[in-house]
Amino acid sequence: MTYVVTENCIKCKYMDCVEVCPVDCFYEGENMLVIHPDECIDCGVCEPECPADAIRPDTEPGLDAWLTLNADYADKWPNITVKRDPPEDAKAHDGEAGKLDKYFSPAPGQGD
Repeated sequence: MTYVVTENCIKCKYMDCVEVCPVDCFYEGENMLVIHPDECIDCGVCEPECPADAIRPDTEPGLDAWLTLNADYADKWPNITVKRDPPEDAKAHDGEAGKLDKYFSPAPGQGD
């Protein structure tokens, strides 16, 4: 089992999760984070830290596409271990539907 970052992280990109991760398995894209599934130790400390409720265990049904997206981009984006401020409009996008199609960016973030 691993944890995955899902659609609600897009354009919210709160980083509360990165500071609590004991193995530094978060990677930063331009407008979301992902978890490297081979590095995640399934401890679950990140899940309750996410203000956008965007982190889920991969055992939940319907997350196969998100597991693939997390794995693909964790190999392309820089590692992030330090919390920074979320985007100014994060609250406006929290809970918005269809964010993957509307806003997802494959561009990397700045990382640490």
